[in-house]
Amino acid sequence: MLSSVRRFTSKSSSKLAYRSFATLDASIPNRIHGGLQDKDRIFQNLYLKNSKKHGTQPWDLKTAEKIGDWYKTKEILLKGDKWIIDEIKKSGLRGRGGAGFPSGLKWSFMNPPNWEKNVGPRYVAVNADEGEPGTCKDREIIRKEPHKLIEGCLVAGRAMNATAAYIYIRGEFYNETVILQNAIDEAYKFGKLGKNACGSGYDFDVYIHRGMGAYVCGEETALIESMEGKAGKPRMKPPFPAGVGLFGRPTTVTNVETVAVAPTILRRGGDWFNSFGAERNSGTKLFCVSGHVNEPCTFEEEMSVPLKDILEKHCGGVKGGWDNLLAVIPGGSSTPILNAETCQDQIMDFDSLRNVGSGLGTAAVIVMNKQADVIRGIQRLLAFYKHESCGQCTPCREGSTYLSKMMDRLAVGQANEKEIDQALELTYKVCGHSICAMGEAFSWPYQGLVKNFKPLMIERINEYKLQNGLVNGGLNNGGWYENSSIKNGIVIDNPIPKEAFHGH
Repeated sequence: MLSSVRRFTSKSSSKLAYRSFATLDASIPNRIHGGLQDKDRIFQNLYLKNSKKHGTQPWDLKTAEKIGDWYKTKEILLKGDKWIIDEIKKSGLRGRGGAGFPSGLKWSFMNPPNWEKNVGPRYVAVNADEGEPGTCKDREIIRKEPHKLIEGCLVAGRAMNATAAYIYIRGEFYNETVILQNAIDEAYKFGKLGKNACGSGYDFDVYIHRGMGAYVCGEETALIESMEGKAGKPRMKPPFPAGVGLFGRPTTVTNVETVAVAPTILRRGGDWFNSFGAERNSGTKLFCVSGHVNEPCTFEEEMSVPLKDILEKHCGGVKGGWDNLLAVIPGGSSTPILNAETCQDQIMDFDSLRNVGSGLGTAAVIVMNKQADVIRGIQRLLAFYKHESCGQCTPCREGSTYLSKMMDRLAVGQANEKEIDQALELTYKVCGHSICAMGEAFSWPYQGLVKNFKPLMIERINEYKLQNGLVNGGLNNGGWYENSSIKNGIVIDNPIPKEAFHGH
């Protein structure tokens, strides 16, 4: 933090004078965020406590009503679209799918002046594809609190004057699909959905659409293409989905968690939700932690909570202790990795993570201790992104392939040091030049690796050269050396005997 005062000596007086400077001190309250109380948790059944207590299924309507779902929903719907959107704006809710775009503003795009003249169906498309490695929050909502999602679809639909919601769920989530469909059927049975939903006079339907497991279908236009029965490949924008979306009609694509928290916000008020977290990073958030912690879990906590508190208080600490921490991927596999030094005082929200060159993303925290091979970890992630690229645009198709092959060699050290920066330059050429954000998704993990662990990469290269008798040269760009061959994508059969380099 900048100092608010500076001492200096005045020329006209020997006395010490104090001069104030404009700083950030006055604008940022000195508060430690975290320690969310049970009464402020939106997801009350995340650990199945209530369903076990009452001997019911997690998708059961009675369980949902006991924890506050479907309470005064009719009153919310009757207040109209403008009130709902204004309250969501007041809450400061930002999209929980990764981008962090203000939700109230996004919803308002569906209601431009004279929107009523565009007669026909209008849709809410809920992204439950959740294919980001390390992310496991949306499936927990669907498994344990599906009625929050269904009610959220209804109030979000009312805000955008939609006629139906389509929940695009990942095809592998078979059990979650069954639970969600049971909850939808029960909501129809008791008049919560369909004609005159909740007795409000508003007609609204909810459907499930199962995907086929493509990661790229998490992108909003690829999701729309898939729902229309076409290959899940992103569209060029504009037009944007709010103007021309699903079946050519106005559509908003939003995340499961974003929709699921909306009814509670509207019941308790936007100011209540805005009271949590730092400025511009409001509310509570589901964090899902995996990797080298003693108790991997998904839990709800206040935004802007310190990363160290997340790992120590909620996850039982890092395996081997905090001093054994090597790295953390803070927001799902596409966000740049952080080293242990940065993690020491890191705050978990959109702006704080952006300021250190990473991002909150989906708040999927992947922890690696010093027993992990961080280079090998990034290699595995880049192999995933190469496989999941739709291949539609050249920067992503070719860039992800090259970078994955590059990481195959860097993982064993079979490269020249300058190739590290050559691959880094490639990622900068890709970012901002692909149709969708897949270009950034595979570029950022590598950029974070080079930024924080370049000495480790160089050490791996030097070890490889030493082991293979290449300390004085003989290794060319691309990992090739004379009379070598390839096996499983790696150059093998070093023709130069190690004895030739004895004494060097």
